[in-house]
Amino acid sequence: MIKVGVNIGNSKISCAVFEIKENKKFKMLSCESYPSKILKKNLITNFDELLIEIKSLIFESEKKSQTKINSINLNIPTFDSISKYYDSEIEILKNEISELDIKKAINKSDYLLVNEDYYELYNNIYAYILDNNLLSSSPIGNYGQFLKILFYKIIIPNQIFNGYKNIIDKLNIKVDNFVPSPLSSALAVLSEDEKTIGSICIDLGHSNTSISIFENNNFIYGDSILVGSNNITNDIARGVSTTIDSAERLKTLYSSLISAPSDEYEIIEVPIISGENDKFVQINRLKINSIVKPRVEETLEMIWQKIKQNNLHKKQIKNVVLTGGGSQLEGIIQYAELIFSSNVRIGYPKKDLIFQESMKNAAFADVIGCSLFDPEIYLDKIIEKQGKKQKKQGFIGFFNWLDQYI
Repeated sequence: MIKVGVNIGNSKISCAVFEIKENKKFKMLSCESYPSKILKKNLITNFDELLIEIKSLIFESEKKSQTKINSINLNIPTFDSISKYYDSEIEILKNEISELDIKKAINKSDYLLVNEDYYELYNNIYAYILDNNLLSSSPIGNYGQFLKILFYKIIIPNQIFNGYKNIIDKLNIKVDNFVPSPLSSALAVLSEDEKTIGSICIDLGHSNTSISIFENNNFIYGDSILVGSNNITNDIARGVSTTIDSAERLKTLYSSLISAPSDEYEIIEVPIISGENDKFVQINRLKINSIVKPRVEETLEMIWQKIKQNNLHKKQIKNVVLTGGGSQLEGIIQYAELIFSSNVRIGYPKKDLIFQESMKNAAFADVIGCSLFDPEIYLDKIIEKQGKKQKKQGFIGFFNWLDQYI
C-alpha cells in the first residue's frame, strides 16, 4: 500500500511518499520539498501559480518514488480553529457494556452537530469514564451503572478549508484524509511511550507555530498561532537595518537564547539597507540575541496561554518536544525548559521512517507525519467503523449504523 502526505506551507510545499510493508513497517520512497512564497499567513495569494508548483511537486515525487499518486493525505493548518470538548452520559443499570451502549451514548451527544460556517477537521473520542473511573480505551465487556464518553473536536472556518481543498480538486487527486497539521508533526516525532505518558509537541514553523498534546496515546488538543521563525528574521532585519537574506543568515549562524559574556565582544559585519552597495555596519552577537530572545519568549508564552485556556496545564504533562525549523535555534531547549517547567528535547522524524541522513530534519516533520496518518490506528474503533453512507460533513462522520438506532 502507498501512503502520500502533502503539506502546503508558507515557505515550502512538500510531498512524502511511503510504502507500507506487510509487517506494517513504513518505507520512505521519496520526500520532495520546493520553496514557495505564494502563501502569506496561510492565505493563497496566487492560486494559478500555486497550482503549477504543486503539479510540479507531485510529478517529481512520482518520478523519484516510481509510483503513480492517485490519493493523498493533506495537511490543514489550524489557525483560527476552535477546539471543543463535550461529553455524553448514559445509565447502563449494571449490565455488561456493549457496542450498542456506546453507539447510543454517541447518538445522544453533540457528535452530529453541524455548524454551517465551519468544517469539522477532527472529531473523536479521547476517553471514557465508567462509574467515576477514567479509561483511555473502550470499556466494552465491563460492567457498570454510569458511562460517560469524552469527545474532542476541531473545527475551522469553511473559507480556509475550501481554499486548500480547491487546489487538490483541480489536480484530480483524491484526498484520503484531511489531517490537522499539529497532529501530523506529532506523529512523525513522538515515540509510543511519549504519546502514552503524555507529551506536548510544538512545531516552530516559518509563519506559524502549532501545538499538539497527546495523553494515553490519544490526541487531546491541537492548535496554531500565526507567529513563526519568519517573525524572528523580520525582527532582526528591522533591528539592525539589514536585508531579509542577511537577517536569516544572522539568525541561523549567530543567534542564541542563552547569552555568554563573550557575546558582547564577538563582532559581526552586517550589510545594511542603503543607496550604496557594499555598505556594512558592525554589531556584536549580544545585539542579535537581544532581538531574538523576546520574540521566542512571546511565542512560547502564547503557546502556554493556549494550554492554560483549555485547562490542560492541570494535567501536569512534563514532556515537551520541539520540532520544525525554528527548533534549531541555539539554546531553545534550555529556554523552553524554564517556560514549561518540563523535560524538553528536539524532535526529528523517527529513524525508521527516513532513508537518508538529510531527511533527519525537523522541518520535514509535518509532511512525514501527514503520510503516517491512518484512521484505523489513530481513531477510536467505534468512531472509525464505516457504513455505506456518511451522515454528515467532516473528517470522520457518523455512519450508516446510526439509522438503526435513531
